Amino acid sequence: QVQLVESGGGLVQPGGSLRLSCAASGFTLDHGAIGWFRQAPGEEREGGSCMRLSDRSTYYADSVKGRFTISRDNAKNTVYLQMNSLKPDDTAVYYCAADPFTDYIVGYYCINNAMHFWGKGTLVTVSS
Repeated sequence: QVQLVESGGGLVQPGGSLRLSCAASGFTLDHGAIGWFRQAPGEEREGGSCMRLSDRSTYYADSVKGRFTISRDNAKNTVYLQMNSLKPDDTAVYYCAADPFTDYIVGYYCINNAMHFWGKGTLVTVSS
């Protein structure tokens, strides 16, 4: 049974940093894609950061490029999202999602919200 469990959300001041973790079970991080998506109140879900697992290629939405970094630890079967220079506009529920079955170019997954399994999300609030 595939499970994705996010952790690490919380309240942070503008300009601060936060690292989210996504513990994956039921599959290994060696095929397909995994990513971090977010949804702010009243907004559509946005695919912010994705990684193609076969070659570690990454995709970042313009809104997070240069500030967020997605990475993985195969030994722990865990994916991370390092978020720096946080802004109030980054306030959202952050979801970890994965598709271990396909192998498209990495941007496809983020742009189309094309993931098969989803976590329950963790709330990130950026406020002073």
